Amino acid sequence: MIALPAGARVWLATGHTDMRKGFDGLALLVQEKLRRDPHQGHLFVFRGRRGSLIKVLWHDGQGMCLFAKRLERGRFIWPSPADGTVTITPAQLGYLLEGIDWRMPQHTWRPTAAG
Repeated sequence: MIALPAGARVWLATGHTDMRKGFDGLALLVQEKLRRDPHQGHLFVFRGRRGSLIKVLWHDGQGMCLFAKRLERGRFIWPSPADGTVTITPAQLGYLLEGIDWRMPQHTWRPTAAG
């Protein structure tokens, strides 16, 4: 996981995105669809049609970074296009990248006593 600078927000591009797009195509989507500046240090997350691939676009102050992750099994949990622009916390992004439902993560069982 990348260390996010203080104040960085995570934006999800609702719906699906053409995963053939690279730096420039995704930055243009950020400007047109999300109406945000892709060079402000925020993270912008896009999901493909099948749901098993996501790309994260981030400007780190020196240049654009593009991260990709593909799940071997399952799909990334994603909001519907009707939800509009969605922002999530960095902790929720961590859940998303692990393939966990970031909207309602489940606590795992914890022992009540040692031994």
